[in-house]
Amino acid sequence: MLEIVSSTILVLLVIYVVPFIVYGIFSAVSDLKPPEGASPRRFLLSVLVSKIGTALTFVGVFYAARTELDEQWLLYGALWWIMFVIGEIGQAIGPHYTRQEAVAGIISETVYCPLSAYIVHVVI
Repeated sequence: MLEIVSSTILVLLVIYVVPFIVYGIFSAVSDLKPPEGASPRRFLLSVLVSKIGTALTFVGVFYAARTELDEQWLLYGALWWIMFVIGEIGQAIGPHYTRQEAVAGIISETVYCPLSAYIVHVVI
């Protein structure tokens, strides 16, 4: 149980912090703007709630299939990466989401998917 809780906390930390660093860099070097309409606190809280769900599912699926996935943790991370990248492309096609946001999201996911997979591999 401790490995589930600790890996969930570590994965949550990675998938919450990495995008802010990447989006921060993009904002500093381009005209990428923060989302409008919500206070920064409310925005950060909404992202945190979303990432909690992702972390719980990421760790839960790995834990449930750990005997099959343990040596294939990088493939596991790659499958999540594919799902997130397709989601970024879909959002970029729709309204209110720019290509720059999609690229920043893809870069974030390129960092945090394999890192999160490695964390669950090591901790679990």
